[in-house]
Amino acid sequence: MKMRLVVTLLGFAISFALPIFAQQKEAILTEQDSQQLGALGKNWVDAMNNNDAAALAALLTQDAVFVTNTGMVYGREAIVKWYADDFQEWHHSNHVTKGDPNSVRIVGTADNVALASSGEWSETIQGKTGDPIHLEGYWSSICAREGNDWKIRMLTWNMTPAPGAPEAGRTQRINQETAKPSH
Repeated sequence: MKMRLVVTLLGFAISFALPIFAQQKEAILTEQDSQQLGALGKNWVDAMNNNDAAALAALLTQDAVFVTNTGMVYGREAIVKWYADDFQEWHHSNHVTKGDPNSVRIVGTADNVALASSGEWSETIQGKTGDPIHLEGYWSSICAREGNDWKIRMLTWNMTPAPGAPEAGRTQRINQETAKPSH
């Protein structure tokens, strides 16, 4: 008897929940969202070129995740410290990003929306001594609304190897394949 009651109540719960899920609106970006996201990207580039870790902090969610070429950094405070340390060692300039319009994805519903995008980046860095170094690579990000503002929740980037500097594993494999004796 108790099992029938539980099954009946579960059936009612599902029948009431399904219409609620079906009523969720598709997520769309408004013109205001597009402008804010454009400003977010511009502010990121400006903060990088100004070597301003505090300005970068204002663009991140509290729980942001940063995936670097050397590992993961969790939380706004840790990410800002990572950049502050980096800016102490290297002066960044000529930072440029180019978004890939085909990569933009809206994730979520109208009430809980995030935007995923990716593209290319390049910049010049210079240590306290030595010549400037040109770097470039690819980035991806997930941005989310925090109140009325868009902020970066996850940022990833990599560096493209300089011409003539192939990856070690690939070079080793190619050398092994070319060194095989022919029959």
